[in-house]
Amino acid sequence: MAGGNSKRGKNELPAPVIVKKITVVAGGHHGGAWKVAYADFVTAMMAFFLLLWLLGATTEDQRKGLADYFTPTLVKMKDKSAGSNGLLGGASITDADSYPNRQGQTGTRSITVPRDATGGPKEGSGQIKRSAQTRRAVEKMLQSSPEMQKLAQQVRLVDTREGVRIDLVDDADFSMFRLGTTILTPEARTLLGGIAKAAAPGGAELTVRGHTDALPWRAGHVGNNWSLSAGRAEATRQAMLADGIGADKFRRIEGVADREPLIPGDPGDPRNRRISVTVLD
Repeated sequence: MAGGNSKRGKNELPAPVIVKKITVVAGGHHGGAWKVAYADFVTAMMAFFLLLWLLGATTEDQRKGLADYFTPTLVKMKDKSAGSNGLLGGASITDADSYPNRQGQTGTRSITVPRDATGGPKEGSGQIKRSAQTRRAVEKMLQSSPEMQKLAQQVRLVDTREGVRIDLVDDADFSMFRLGTTILTPEARTLLGGIAKAAAPGGAELTVRGHTDALPWRAGHVGNNWSLSAGRAEATRQAMLADGIGADKFRRIEGVADREPLIPGDPGDPRNRRISVTVLD
């Protein structure tokens, strides 16, 4: 009777409940961490190739400018540092090197040029000498006589990327041309003759640029500063031709009117009237 009774008594424990957990492992990749690492790698490579392009597409002056732009100003760095004080000590590619060179050589970390080498406008020694020789010849000419010494105060020598620029500047007591004309004064002819003789032996090419002041023309007077500045530049060329400069030595003749004043704060200042002769490297 007891064995056949399916009902449990009050003192009997309930049957245990068994829970079976099944873990399903999906196939495929193991997460996205590799994508982050790959993205970092691609970014670094892009920055590297951009750096290589910048080094190849810029001049030494531009690279120096970039290095100076990133020079820290609010953080005290070590003496003569152009950047960080890390591995390279803040040195830039244009700094003079301290490598052991052969005697008689100078250079930078970018290139070492032998003393007698020839090359482009910024390499070797021949091109640099031409500007220096022209400057010395003009300075010597200006001290050659009392008359030239008096006119020397009208002359300014300026080193430019193209070469030595010789500015012949008017003032209240001196004028290169008669007022409002392209006729050279006797003093100007004397000055141009001396400059022509000083610049001719080098065989360099020349450019001549005429400048005017911004004073208005008198009523009823036909003319303008553009034609006046160009005419004065051409008159200067004609005078230098007569003093021995070959016609094939003039690369460019131009007039810029009053657009490039020497005294920007006073466009009517007589010093804005000038002739600029550049002896090209």
